[in-house]
Amino acid sequence: MQRKLPEELLDLPETPVMPVLFIGHGNPMNAIEENFYTNEWKKIASGLTVPKAILCISAHWLTKGTWVTAMEKPRTIHDFYGFPKELFAVNYPATGAPRFAEFTKSLVKKTEIGLDHDWGLDHGTWSVLNQMFPSANIPVYQLSIDYHKPANYHYELAGELKKLRAKGVLIIGSGNIVHNLRIMRFEDLSYDWTIEFDAMAKNFIWTRDDEALIDYEKHGEIAKLSIPTPDHFFPLLYTLGVTERNEIINFFSEKTTMGSISMRSVLIKKKAELIF
Repeated sequence: MQRKLPEELLDLPETPVMPVLFIGHGNPMNAIEENFYTNEWKKIASGLTVPKAILCISAHWLTKGTWVTAMEKPRTIHDFYGFPKELFAVNYPATGAPRFAEFTKSLVKKTEIGLDHDWGLDHGTWSVLNQMFPSANIPVYQLSIDYHKPANYHYELAGELKKLRAKGVLIIGSGNIVHNLRIMRFEDLSYDWTIEFDAMAKNFIWTRDDEALIDYEKHGEIAKLSIPTPDHFFPLLYTLGVTERNEIINFFSEKTTMGSISMRSVLIKKKAELIF
């Protein structure tokens, strides 16, 4: 039996369909540094319609089952170590979005979505938003990644979230297409396979060969090296799954760094006008 929605959820107004983003977030220091990547993020943000809320699928919230944050005031989580104290001092004081969290829960039939009141905003979310929306005046909530599920599960679940875009929600997948910290370098000299897989992924995104990205493990050794664990890759599948294949694609922040990280980011939107 389908759960009846409260009236306040039924009354969420319709809006023009919001774009969707995948952000290659990389080093947590990007939260406070000014560099090529953060300037690209700011440029993109300046061209967006101000959303009613932001839903982020971060590589850094891995769970059993799927959860959505539903608190009024999410805490800023400093889920890293070994960085300067200035980074630990960052607080991103955005309010939560409990109404949108309830609405998100109501949309998903593939699984039961839990309402979370403990997590908050991890650095996959706030390190990006601190640059894109520094005033923190837009409500923010997160959707977790069920790490026990395969790639196609996440892509299909994302397809059930499309109605959020017409309610003014900006959906952001935050991860990295190539992310292998085990063999990263401390200079910007990328491995050949990093560049090759990043270019391959760009082509699959551009041609909307979503199946080739869902089945990333079929691409051999360069896929194994680029995605040793899928935590940073799965957010891309949410970005693709929540969009239509005939939408307009823009790439930005198109660089690789530290040998084994791709910072490639993607904007997908209904209209063809350029925003930068």
